Amino acid sequence: MAELHTGVGRQRGALPWPRPRRIATLSVHTSPLHQPGTGDAGGMNVYILEVARRLAEANVEVEIFTRATSGDLPPVVEVVPGVHVRHVMAGPLEGLTKEELPGQLCAFTAGVLRAEAARPPGHYDLIHSHYWLSGQVGWLAKERWGVPLVHSAHTLAKVKNAQLAAGDRPEPKARVIGEEQVVAEADRLVANTRVEARDLIGRYAADPSRVAVVEPGVDLDRFRPLTGDREAAVAAARVRLGLPTTGQLVAFVGRIQPLKAPDVLIRAIAALRRRDPALAREVAVVICGGPSGSGLDRPTALIELAASLGVTDRVHFLPPRTGAELPLLYQAADLVAVPSYNESFGLVALEAQACGTPVVAAAVGGLVTAVRDQVSGVLVRGHDPGDWAGALARLLPDRARRAELSVGAAQHARNFSWHRTADRLLAVYGEAMTAHRARLTSELAAFR
Repeated sequence: MAELHTGVGRQRGALPWPRPRRIATLSVHTSPLHQPGTGDAGGMNVYILEVARRLAEANVEVEIFTRATSGDLPPVVEVVPGVHVRHVMAGPLEGLTKEELPGQLCAFTAGVLRAEAARPPGHYDLIHSHYWLSGQVGWLAKERWGVPLVHSAHTLAKVKNAQLAAGDRPEPKARVIGEEQVVAEADRLVANTRVEARDLIGRYAADPSRVAVVEPGVDLDRFRPLTGDREAAVAAARVRLGLPTTGQLVAFVGRIQPLKAPDVLIRAIAALRRRDPALAREVAVVICGGPSGSGLDRPTALIELAASLGVTDRVHFLPPRTGAELPLLYQAADLVAVPSYNESFGLVALEAQACGTPVVAAAVGGLVTAVRDQVSGVLVRGHDPGDWAGALARLLPDRARRAELSVGAAQHARNFSWHRTADRLLAVYGEAMTAHRARLTSELAAFR
């Protein structure tokens, strides 16, 4: 396989790439203003907003186009100076699922093109689309505007279908075809990890020279370890969150759907109770998030599962947390579990580690990069509840080992930051703009 771009050494000002003045960011199916952990809002929402903030700090304006889903929001929202979210009318404000959105891509594209038409010619230097629906819009807009298209898939249908959770619905053929089209047309494809890059090349026949690996980051100011008297701080955090102040806590944070596999953690606690009843009595599980995707079909499924397994007394459910309460939850936990069947990266794992909390994660996708096995956490192969119970049984009683992993978690997380991500994206943007201009020059010369 041809060598991949990694962005190493391509930091701000390191190479003479052109820099965009203004970027049109496309996020059709979910707004960066939505609360992560509910509906279709998750790590991608965090990624888009955090990157936009850092680009604005680098004097690059970002306008984020997303579908309007509420009449309460104005057409344009200024998040910070240099970052605006534009709500595009495309279909009804409510009641549309992600699977129904392809039918509104024409309306959404029209709204994006109208917004650009009201600007002076050449207003945007580049388009960055997120998820395949946005890539379809970006494909048309780049032809209309004569600018390069950079695309981030975030998740890939062929990968998801190859790693489906039991009972989950496969992604439709229309999405697979749509992704193949975007991969073929984008000037640059941004992969979160080398694993995702290999999937783009191997499963989608992406040109390796157009695939760049740019790892996501974490807000190291917001997510950080506790200081001072840790035991007192943990107890205070648990009181604030309404969680047990004694015993050990294992937290799951994310959307409640089969792909994210919170059921694996509940089944693991039941297996732990059979394996070591005394230890299990000291362990509580926190499931923090809201139903999403096929999880909306049975929003009470996890509650019913806990009851059927006899562990209702050990499982606590919390709605998604915002502001200071999310890092507080990570800090209050002894371990954070990420048992997903697939993750393009796994921002939850990185946020938890930045708070000094070790992570037990499935050895899939981007999690093998987000978690450094046996240093910042533990990777579990497969989703057998017995294996997960074994991992918990080894770590929870071993305070010294968890302390080592806690130090390693915080150190590992410091290798990632949103400033670093934005710097590397600027290099990718510069490469795309340079290649685009060269192609236009070549085409013009041939025409003459």
